[in-house]
Amino acid sequence: MSIPEAQLDTWANIGAVATSRDTYATIKNALEASDVAYAGRNYSVFLQGSYGNDTNVWSESDVDIVIVLNDVYFHDIDSLPDAEKASFNQAWVAATYTYPEFKRDVLAQLKKHFGRDADPGDKAIAVAANGNRRKADVIVAAQYRRYHRFQSLSNEDYATGICFWDGSGVQIANYPKQHSENLTRKHQATAGWLKPTVRIFKNMRNRMVADRKIVAGLAPSYYLEGLLYNVPADRYAQNCQDTFVNCFDYLHSADRTDFVCANEQYYLLREDSPVTWRAAKCSAFLDAVADYWNNWR
Repeated sequence: MSIPEAQLDTWANIGAVATSRDTYATIKNALEASDVAYAGRNYSVFLQGSYGNDTNVWSESDVDIVIVLNDVYFHDIDSLPDAEKASFNQAWVAATYTYPEFKRDVLAQLKKHFGRDADPGDKAIAVAANGNRRKADVIVAAQYRRYHRFQSLSNEDYATGICFWDGSGVQIANYPKQHSENLTRKHQATAGWLKPTVRIFKNMRNRMVADRKIVAGLAPSYYLEGLLYNVPADRYAQNCQDTFVNCFDYLHSADRTDFVCANEQYYLLREDSPVTWRAAKCSAFLDAVADYWNNWR
């Protein structure tokens, strides 16, 4: 028995937004206060993740916030010809205010405002829920540039992202703004069906975890957004059931090797990167979805 339209329609609905909006505003105000140690530096604060992309569902609680220092940038020049690499290395100047100093100052600022509720974790500073404030994860990042061309400082081309380091010292570079912008464009190209469909898949995943059909962590939300980003726009229909079936059939039968992340900077399914999904986990998730759909009660 397939999952009925009424259930899919419920799953398609966006989750609570007021408390996440207020949480973001509270933490953003703290990070941008006039007395911060990094006042006068070039930095920005923005939402990323499900709340930032309007794909949040009711069971989600964490608000993902990025504060990125733009005075410092790390880089990838691997694709440049040797002559351009040499030009870049000659032009590059080390920053006077470093990323570790910025991360130290951001943590101090959050502790000043939220006390023991602010706690550094493996990848982000966690700000615990308190009263009406939701739990938030604050990623402290530096600008990251993937260079496509470097002739000189006035003749260069690069994709701008962010980077940070986890607790074991692994650098994680990603492109949250491109991810969000591309999702929105695809959402518009599907007549507004992409984001509700992402929420359907996320709610189904959550139900399957609760029913012990899959393990938690098999299909993170970021990868589900990327997965559905690769579905051709004409597969999105005019109701939830047809859209789900069309999208799932495409995903289950497609050659997914060259699927891209929604940011279009990485392939979605690769084995050797901290920002890509393992192909076996994607296949396991899709197989579990098929079984859950066919045996719905």
